[in-house]
Amino acid sequence: MDANIIVGTLGVAILLLAFLLNLLKIVSVDSKTYVLLNIIGAGMSCYASFLINYIPFVVLEATWMIVGVVALIKVLQ
Repeated sequence: MDANIIVGTLGVAILLLAFLLNLLKIVSVDSKTYVLLNIIGAGMSCYASFLINYIPFVVLEATWMIVGVVALIKVLQ
């Protein structure tokens, strides 16, 4: 299995885990756990998209990751 498939699958799984945990009310959108899961998942998905040179998803996931970093800064203040 190629690295881009492994990294991309794990990244998307982490993003979906954050979404599921939020839907089940286990974590809230303003918790460090939720924000970190989004940053990690988006970062991995962005890297996997970069590996396959799929620029639309590189932009999407990079934006998602940047928004997550901004949210993390807010949560930590």
